[in-house]
Parts: sequence; structure tokens; C-alpha cells
Amino acid sequence: MALDRCSAVLLSCTGCDSGFGNATAKKLDAMGFTVLATVLDLNSPGALELRACCSSRLKLLQMDLTKPADISRVLEFTKVHTASTGLWGLVNNAGQNIFVADAELCPVATFRTCMEVNFFGALEMTKGLLPLLRRSSGRIVTVSSPAGDMPFPCLAAYGTSKAALALLMGNFSCELLPWGVKVSIIQPACFKTESVKDVHQWEERKQQLLATLPQELLQAYGEDYIEHLNGQFLHSLSQALPDLSPVVDAITDALLAAQPRRRYYPGHGLGLIYFIHYYLPEGLRQRFLQSFFISPYVPRALQAGQPGLTSARDIAQDQGPRPDPSPTAQ
Repeated sequence: MALDRCSAVLLSCTGCDSGFGNATAKKLDAMGFTVLATVLDLNSPGALELRACCSSRLKLLQMDLTKPADISRVLEFTKVHTASTGLWGLVNNAGQNIFVADAELCPVATFRTCMEVNFFGALEMTKGLLPLLRRSSGRIVTVSSPAGDMPFPCLAAYGTSKAALALLMGNFSCELLPWGVKVSIIQPACFKTESVKDVHQWEERKQQLLATLPQELLQAYGEDYIEHLNGQFLHSLSQALPDLSPVVDAITDALLAAQPRRRYYPGHGLGLIYFIHYYLPEGLRQRFLQSFFISPYVPRALQAGQPGLTSARDIAQDQGPRPDPSPTAQ
């Protein structure tokens, strides 16, 4: 089926309330497409904005990707709504990161929640809509993250789910070639979406982590260790790119270009990050990520004067000299 402006594009995300999903919905609607945009809350400011500024072609659907009933309802609505026009594209834009902490400090439930939203939600939406997408030889566009390609400090739960998502989309890309369905992954740099700008949210989550951390781990790492991680994380977010259009343009190109790329890397500095990750020794890769994202901090149990097998001086010597910070790498 050839693409025309009557074909529907479903934005599957908890974030059409804001961020990339919200901006993409506006752009596609302005281009004349029928947009089925899912939001977590139909009365959120972003949802109300979409309802006010977009055409009647745009349909807002409430969906929580952790609730199978919500997913089933959206899938059924999409099948009915696109029966005469067909479905051209699916945009998986869901993403959730809960805690900024070492993998040992993150509850296992955090890993499960990230997988539920970032991986299983996209899997269910994609599988549910594949009959329509195979019929139209359409597009699947998925927003992932460089954190799924390399071990960013303190993003293990988020990065693991995004790594699984990218691998899944790689499988779909190969398997759906005979059907003419093209699959693209968007790997954006750090942009100033609403969740990035919400400092209060990150402070609340830090306090929640401290309140629920087992006493043994709190004594081993120390409260100052977690404070340091979150402070460094917030500093890196302050360097985020304010203009979301490179990501929106990448999503649009992946949907509409005759020969879309398999991977898009919108945002400054990603080329340098990926070059270092793929071509430099592991020790240099780790030090580079720490230098511009979250710098090392010695856990309480390993600090001088504390009982333990390794001293702070030993750790510093093992890490070697740190390169200069590179805020432009984001």
C-alpha cells in the first residue's frame, strides 16, 4: 500500500502528553496525517494542548503500558479505526527511568518496571499491529537510547531495557524485510524533555531510594555516595539540548523517507561518544563516560579509615588520570 495522507500513524507512548511524542504528534497532524496519539492522562496539560491545537484527525487515546487492558483497548480501537484507510506507521516512544544509582542499589522491581514500559510495552504494541503494518508494508519507528548501547554509569535498569528493545527491533528489521516493512531506531542525545527538566521528580526518587535501601547497603555505600550520583546526574541534565526538532525530524524521516535509515543519532556529540565506545580500549571508554556523565566517588566502606579490602587511593590509582570533561559530548 502506498502512503497517503489518509493513512494513520499511531504514536504509541506514555509521553504524547509531552516531549518527543507530543511534538511529533503536532508535526504529523500539521502535515495532514491521521494521528492516533496515546497519552497516560487525557487531562494532562500536554493532552489538552494537543486537543486544542491539532485538527479533528488527531485522536487521543488513554494508555498505560503496564496495563494489558489498556494496550488491548488501544489495539482494538486502532484496528477498527484504520479498517478503511490502513495503518502506515507505529512510533514506539515510551521510556521510563526511575532511579539514578548503581545496579546493586536499585531494587529488582525497578528493573522489572523499566522492562515492562520500555521493552514489553513496545513488544506488545508492535506484535499487535504487525498484521496491519505487513498489509501496508509500513514503518516501525522506535525511540531507544545510547544508554542501551553502552554502560552509562547508574543507568543499569534503564539501559538494560533499552538494550533489549534495540536488539528486538534489530530482529524485526531482518524478519520483516520480505514484507516490505521498514524498521528504524532513534538513538537521541540528551534533550530537555519535561522529565529531564523536572528536578523535583529526581529529588523525590532519590529520597525514595534512600528510604527503602537496606541498611547494609546504605552503610556500605553511604548517603553521600547517592547524593553525589544524583548531583552529577542533574548537572549532566542541565547540559541537555533544548531544541527537540532534531529528534522529531528523525522520527518523521523514518516514517516517510523512501529509504529510511536503520538507525538515527540526533543531537550533538553522539558521533564522538560512539567512536570512543567502539574503537578505544575499555578502560578509556569507562573513564570517558565518567568524565562527562557521572564522575567516580568512593563508597563509604572503601574510604580511608574504613574497614575494607581496598582503599580510596588504590581505586584512584586503578582508574588512572581522568580526561577533561566534555559537556559538548551530549
